Amino acid sequence: MLKSRVMLSRKSLFLVLFICASSILPSGFAEITEEFRVTRVIDGDTVILEDGRHVRYIGMDTPERGYPYYGEAKKENERLVKGKKVGLEYDVGKTDKYGRTLAYVYVDSVFVNAELVKNGYAVIATFPPNVKYSKAFLALQEEARKQKRGLWGLRSGRGSVW
Repeated sequence: MLKSRVMLSRKSLFLVLFICASSILPSGFAEITEEFRVTRVIDGDTVILEDGRHVRYIGMDTPERGYPYYGEAKKENERLVKGKKVGLEYDVGKTDKYGRTLAYVYVDSVFVNAELVKNGYAVIATFPPNVKYSKAFLALQEEARKQKRGLWGLRSGRGSVW
């Protein structure tokens, strides 16, 4: 009896998280201000556009070269955006200290940043003032972690996965 109540509570919690994430994530109401073709994928969270700009995805981080799951994250990003026209949505800060453009990235109806977090290719990385979707990303990451998707299924051995 207690076990069934715990299972019900977890299912209820998941449903609430899913509804919250769904209501926070954009669905046709994103403020896409520019569209460009992606000419090169640098890694799981950075691309180069046809106008030469480097775009760093806001709100998430993927493993760097030499760390577990780097190749998988880069390949998934390539699958999602390489050679495709992407829409860019900006937050408060539009560039980082390296001069890269900071954006939320979309391909048609796919919110790329969220898709990478949801499927375990990325972890959330919030840097104020760019926090527009941070709560939604947190809910997506928690579900990916619980379901052991992507990098969350790796055995970390010593500390963090990267």
